[in-house]
Amino acid sequence: MTKTPEEKLEELGHVLPPLRPSWGSYVSCVRVGNLLFTAGQGVDQYHGKLGNELTTEDGYLAARQSMLNLLSVVKNEVGELSNVKQFVKLLGMVNSTEDFIELPQVMNGASDLIGEVFEDKGKHGRSAVGMAQLPNNTAIEIEMIIEIEN
Repeated sequence: MTKTPEEKLEELGHVLPPLRPSWGSYVSCVRVGNLLFTAGQGVDQYHGKLGNELTTEDGYLAARQSMLNLLSVVKNEVGELSNVKQFVKLLGMVNSTEDFIELPQVMNGASDLIGEVFEDKGKHGRSAVGMAQLPNNTAIEIEMIIEIEN
């Protein structure tokens, strides 16, 4: 018997957090056909710049938390995470110093988590970019596009 993504998350010691409130004039996701486009999700646990106040390991953990926040959005929208057909694209924005170059290692936190939970469905394209600043000085913000079952 195959485990559900929720069961795999629990097995890994993760609990999906409650939905975070929107801070502006937007919604947490928009569904267009079988594609779900999420708004960016930052984190409440990690603040500051990678390469200054925060380490690459802090960033990795922040990216995992951001992905958990995103999965809460997805679950709220589609009911069960087993309704995810394929992760298509992640965009990771990292609050970093100008000389911080370990952006891919930070984003691996999100990519590794969805790989552990969704296996082949978790394979995705990805961009990781450094930013001068992010809202509320959050360490990371990630948005994604996923394909969902009918």
